[in-house]
Amino acid sequence: MHYLDEGPRDAPPVLMLHGNPTWSFYYRNLVLALRESHRCIVPDHIGCGLSDKPRTDEYDYHLASRIDDIEALVDHLDLRHPLTLVVHDWGGMIGMAWAVRHPELVEKLVIMNTAAFPIPAEKRLPPALALARNSRLGAWLVLRWNAFSGMASRIAFKKPVSQEVRDAFTVPYDSPDNRIATFRFVQDIPLGENDPGFDILLNTAEHLGQFKGLPCLIAWGERDFVFDQPFLDTWLAIYPEAKVLRFPDCGHYILEDGGSALLNAIRDFIEYKDDSTHGHSGE
Repeated sequence: MHYLDEGPRDAPPVLMLHGNPTWSFYYRNLVLALRESHRCIVPDHIGCGLSDKPRTDEYDYHLASRIDDIEALVDHLDLRHPLTLVVHDWGGMIGMAWAVRHPELVEKLVIMNTAAFPIPAEKRLPPALALARNSRLGAWLVLRWNAFSGMASRIAFKKPVSQEVRDAFTVPYDSPDNRIATFRFVQDIPLGENDPGFDILLNTAEHLGQFKGLPCLIAWGERDFVFDQPFLDTWLAIYPEAKVLRFPDCGHYILEDGGSALLNAIRDFIEYKDDSTHGHSGE
């Protein structure tokens, strides 16, 4: 597992978990904003970014293994001080499941366009995800033509972005062998009780309430093609006292679209020392 470890080793830790099909590159600007005052730890999930990309007979690419990987990384780094957990996309499911195992290690939450609970009742899996998850055609498109990462690099941004940045998001997934994770993440979306990881999903959702007293920032791109208003509403029902930043013109890659305004808000939230109010409601 490749990971960034930036900032003073004795500084308060911030663990940032990416989703699919991104990698640690997604958090580069947040690391630059925080690394003078915080220890920023940003892994690439196995199969993603600069981490190894093993065959499926060497690694199962399931949620349980993803959580174990984060547990192993935290143990390896001997992180004993409670940390700020920053999550996006699949990082929310992996990160909150890890947090449920280790609530004593979490002191703040930053939640961006993600879920750690079953899909809201009024929602269905978007057609593009369903195609990739459930059909041979989808598998072929993702593995042979990098369809998932390529599609995300076009539609997950809602504001102008350079071709260099778009290319950087897709560059780790430059061959079918290197795209296994982008495919298996989609396959592994737990929708029902027969899916691997659905029991973990339910257990995590059941225990999210234990973090209600922690300072929590929810930053949400409202033009997300997957994680839209029903997902945000679910988070707000769980953490009604969270500080909420809504970005009506931002998409799924909210850290890109939100720019310096979002980066500064996250930095200020993480660096704020007086947590007696446990976060602040608002827009």
